[in-house]
Amino acid sequence: MFKKLMVLVLALVVVLSLGVGAVGAQDITELTIWWAQWSPADFLQQIGNDYEAATGIKVTVVQTPWGDFYNRVGTEWAAKGTTFDMVVGDSQWVGQAVTQGHYVNMTEFMTSKGIDQTVTPATLQYYGEYPAGSGQYYAYPTEGDANGWAYRKDLFEDATNMADFEAKYGYPLAVPQTWEQLRDIAEFFTRPDQGLYGVAVYTQDDYDAITMGFQNVFFSYGGNWADENWNTLGVVNSPEAVAALEMYRDLYSFAPPGTNDAFFQEMNDVYLNGQAAMIMNYFAFFPVLASDQNPYQESTGYFSMPAGPDGQRFAALGGQGISINNYVDDARKQASFDFIEWFAQEDVQRRWAELGGYTCNIAVLESPEFLEVAPFNAAFAETMTFVKDFFNIPEFGQLLVPAQTNLATFVVAGQGTAQEAMDKMAEEMDAILAEAGYVQ
Repeated sequence: MFKKLMVLVLALVVVLSLGVGAVGAQDITELTIWWAQWSPADFLQQIGNDYEAATGIKVTVVQTPWGDFYNRVGTEWAAKGTTFDMVVGDSQWVGQAVTQGHYVNMTEFMTSKGIDQTVTPATLQYYGEYPAGSGQYYAYPTEGDANGWAYRKDLFEDATNMADFEAKYGYPLAVPQTWEQLRDIAEFFTRPDQGLYGVAVYTQDDYDAITMGFQNVFFSYGGNWADENWNTLGVVNSPEAVAALEMYRDLYSFAPPGTNDAFFQEMNDVYLNGQAAMIMNYFAFFPVLASDQNPYQESTGYFSMPAGPDGQRFAALGGQGISINNYVDDARKQASFDFIEWFAQEDVQRRWAELGGYTCNIAVLESPEFLEVAPFNAAFAETMTFVKDFFNIPEFGQLLVPAQTNLATFVVAGQGTAQEAMDKMAEEMDAILAEAGYVQ
């Protein structure tokens, strides 16, 4: 019923919602959006097709493999190119894009039309705002995403497993409420002689993979990347941060063989082939687990991040916001604003969610239809209320290097101690921030 309703009302929504843009915008007959190559971009193309059917304006979503996406956009930025009108860019790009003048300031548009009030505060902050706390917005939160968990309910609910677990650990086997419980469960289900392992976590040292996985523990343990004065020394290598890294390394010790260079694809692979009792992954990659490709489809459950020692819960933010290219002419900018205004409406966001996009719209996230349409949506909706991100300043790429390198050296290669890894990371990050003028 939900799907049919969305299709029926969409055309009416388009007609009623679109206003008349600035002079010249009505002459635009096509728009181009750049995004990475994955399923959400296919869903956005379907939304674009709906927009064309209602308005006559053709929308083309150009997809680029994730490994090349940032480089391609960066090349276009450097050339002040006009190949695309809009881009669905990573949250970490915002600082660079704003300070270098690549994105249109969307503040007046977002606030005057009340669009800023329709999305969850965390997504508005991390996908669209720069600098932090400024109230200046450069993107509409489009694809909300974060890390969550999938698990084998058949294993968790097996009577023998339940009895054996409680006898060993002193509490019932259930969805973990804390990281310590998750660690115990991972240990319990690690049975190499059966080809079964307790948990799979991100370990890849390319781009930001292991950093994103570690952040789930890091933030929940009270860790942070810097204080209000951009100091990393004593922050990145705090006792809480070191304890978080020790926990992450402990979890990796219960991971399936061959996951020493693992990211989202490898997480799903070890789950589908029965090697892992639990996997972390971005919610955007869970749909395959709810499909016939998953032999454990009927017994797969999902949960959000557990709490750290002090009860804090955070999840590493993924996802992207849609921004307007500052180098296209005013007519194309207005036509892009018109598209985003339409896309941001609740009924269209319901359609976006029905297709498989991860809406950031508060009303849709809280609706019974959304919570029930996919088995992982309830965990996703909860998670999007406590997400947290990496640096989004222009130097984010430089800062990822010491994070990725030192995490992989300790977690995967097993070299040194957690304290040594975090000390080195803090020092290297401090040098980058000092050279950039953040640290005085």
